[in-house]
Amino acid sequence: MKRRAFLRTTLAASASASLLPHRALAEGRWQVAPQVPPDLPAVTGAGERITLRGRDVADLAARLRGRLLLPGAQGYEEARQILNPSFDKRPALIAQVTGVADVRAAVDFARDQRGLLLAVKCGGHSLSGKSTCDGGIMIDLSPFRAVRVDPAARRARVTGGSLLGSVDHETMEHGLVTPLGTVSHTGVGGLVTGGGFGRLARRFGLSVDNLTAVDVVTADGQLRFASESENPDLFWGVRGGGGNFGIVTSFEFRLHPLERQVLAGRLVYPISRARDLLRLCGDYGPEAPDELQMDWGLDYPPGGGEATAWIGLCYSGSPGAAERALAPIRGLGAPLAEEMGPMDYVALQRIGDQSDPRALGSYVKGGFIAGMPEALVSAIVDGLQPDPRRVTSIFFQQSGGAIGRVAPDHTAFPQRDVQANMLAFVGWNHGDDPGDHVEWIRSYWAALEPFTHGFYVNDLEEDHTASAIAENYRQNHERLVAVKNRYDPGNLFRLNANVEPTARMG
Repeated sequence: MKRRAFLRTTLAASASASLLPHRALAEGRWQVAPQVPPDLPAVTGAGERITLRGRDVADLAARLRGRLLLPGAQGYEEARQILNPSFDKRPALIAQVTGVADVRAAVDFARDQRGLLLAVKCGGHSLSGKSTCDGGIMIDLSPFRAVRVDPAARRARVTGGSLLGSVDHETMEHGLVTPLGTVSHTGVGGLVTGGGFGRLARRFGLSVDNLTAVDVVTADGQLRFASESENPDLFWGVRGGGGNFGIVTSFEFRLHPLERQVLAGRLVYPISRARDLLRLCGDYGPEAPDELQMDWGLDYPPGGGEATAWIGLCYSGSPGAAERALAPIRGLGAPLAEEMGPMDYVALQRIGDQSDPRALGSYVKGGFIAGMPEALVSAIVDGLQPDPRRVTSIFFQQSGGAIGRVAPDHTAFPQRDVQANMLAFVGWNHGDDPGDHVEWIRSYWAALEPFTHGFYVNDLEEDHTASAIAENYRQNHERLVAVKNRYDPGNLFRLNANVEPTARMG
């Protein structure tokens, strides 16, 4: 808070007449307020206060084809926002990049400014607010979006700022798909580099299992191609190591044939069936066919509304085998509501866009579970405490299937032996005091955490320690450190599930 106050105060005090070149304004490469200081206060990744000289900022603007936004500029307030409004941060600069050259320029600038704090924003879905920062530079990839499909080779090339919905839209036009997430406005870069769960992952593997090549701008500003045969250490690290090694500017995905219509929907039960539902999902989940993806959870809505237990389903296999796959679930009896039926896959991928809880002020605790023992069922159900001021939920993303048939050291993502990702969530209206809600979920999670075995790095919380991250990567951590030492020894890319380097730039 002191650092944020320092930045805001200094910006206001040092404002002076604009030094912007008219040519840059005419070309639209800058968008700034009339009163912009020639020098800007900023913060390094190590937390050191520095001053960005106006001429250096001007040099960066001259290198960019995209826009460079400073506080007070038209478009700055919108660009700095991410999906979770709890994170109200103000970068010193926002570089809205349009291609690889812009990314390289912005990375060079951050590195050369004594390691300026650097955040990378694609879809802005980071649960822990890692895609924004106070006093650093945000590299905003949102203008850098394109998808190219080669149906003959069954490959898709996707630029670094693209969103999942664009990929699904383009690939399904050819009856092809790659497994991605479940909300269409999620950024490809953040989702995929952390692993990439989704409705087809049990059938085709995680998103990282379907990567065939990437282009990465590393901390030295170089563009590197990485695949199994070229820069294989970087390719290995990007597949699960998050944003630790650079900014991926292009992804190449393997595509799979898929009928456009799948069987999907949700079965909703009274909360009194919560224990039965949890037990069934725990027992049937590991045995379910790869073509069946199950998510499940318990929801307590705000305002004292009716609490429910639910199962979300996507069956992408042969229609003739669908009912056989669903038969064990039908054993729960008649639901309160059944919203099941044939659905266009691309439409299914958009179904959660409006209800994505990250649009609330929110806090999440998450971890992988290997099963659903009775002690965990009791801890889940007995510990839930609804509050009319908030959304209170616990939900599960199923793993297994093809995900578990990949060796844990084949990619940086090591959790191949888990059954599900368990997440406990509270959400409140933006502007409300979150204190009681956060305190409650931390207490609730303390009873659940002993049943977990690591966590999904895309669900990283702000308060994870370096030792917890190291432990989470299991046997892969030492190798990740070696990759970090080679490609980012100064830890320029630290706003992530950070793998701290042991080497330092001289």
